[in-house]
Amino acid sequence: MSEQQNTNAGTTTNSAAADAAAATPASPMAKAMSNAYASTSDPMTKEGMSWCVLRVASNKETSVRDTLLRKVQIEKMEHLVSRILVPTEKTKTIKGGKQKVTETKLYPGYVFVEMKLEDDKRIPQDVFFLIKETTGVGDFVGTKGFPTPMKPVEIEKMLAASLRVDEQPQIKLVFEKGEAVTIKEGPFQGYEGTVDELIPEKGLVRVLVTIFGRQAPVELEEWQIGKTDEQ
Repeated sequence: MSEQQNTNAGTTTNSAAADAAAATPASPMAKAMSNAYASTSDPMTKEGMSWCVLRVASNKETSVRDTLLRKVQIEKMEHLVSRILVPTEKTKTIKGGKQKVTETKLYPGYVFVEMKLEDDKRIPQDVFFLIKETTGVGDFVGTKGFPTPMKPVEIEKMLAASLRVDEQPQIKLVFEKGEAVTIKEGPFQGYEGTVDELIPEKGLVRVLVTIFGRQAPVELEEWQIGKTDEQ
């Protein structure tokens, strides 16, 4: 093995990558390729393979994955590199009655690679150079050129996210019932109130506001309110 594998190796653990969430939609080609590499019929880890975490330049996760997938296919290294994934999550926001879907990377700065390691747990030399000569690539999570294989619980969580590519985007509401909020936009701007009910399917939050000495429910879009303690 080349000594280059020993340079610039990190000493962090996989949990850093697993805890690491720049919204860049994957290209149609990337989605098609990634779908082929992430199937519900596949085992969590294919026989003889290990999942490893590759650090990449910020906002280059998708282009690195696309390039590596092409290289693996061109060089016929599918027996050494199986799946390459960039888990994303689709969320939907509603503003002024208009919906907007955003696809966000769950682990920005990281790409997940399933590959065969040597008996001493190093990366095979051909695979090492194929990956390291790709623009935007950093080092694998590990120590002194030895990638640290992901733990089963980390793999399960990552794969569950990767297999949701075609699911319907969900509306995520950041507020909770009973939380104090301040209205930022609309006819009740400046009023403070309490969250009474969340209506995620419509992207609405029902807030109890005191008007003329009486509490009244007001339905607002999420972007129209803010947490009182953050004002």
